[in-house]
Amino acid sequence: MAKVVEDPDAVAAAVAALDAGESVAPLVLRNAVRHLLGVLARSAPGKSVEVRVPPYGAVQCGDGPRHTRGTPPNVVETDPATWVSLATGRTTWADAVAAGKVSASGSRADLSVWLPLA
Repeated sequence: MAKVVEDPDAVAAAVAALDAGESVAPLVLRNAVRHLLGVLARSAPGKSVEVRVPPYGAVQCGDGPRHTRGTPPNVVETDPATWVSLATGRTTWADAVAAGKVSASGSRADLSVWLPLA
């Protein structure tokens, strides 16, 4: 699991760039992703779902059976820009899944109950 970063300014900068159709500086995007993963982990405590945003981070969240070894049964994976868009409400869970921007496997891998985060 990646180090959680407290950097709401990076989230604001990433969102501004994405909304303007611009690319986000890698350090800003990394910090925004890690900040938002930390918010998710605090908002949905637990260890039943692993949320992966390569190459920047992953967290476990959600109530249910705890995962301890091997590949978890409930996995969500997406790219950094999509994660920022999902977490901030610029993209809905259903739209991202339908567009193939999110890979979600397992009975508990639907994050729509927790998104957007803020």
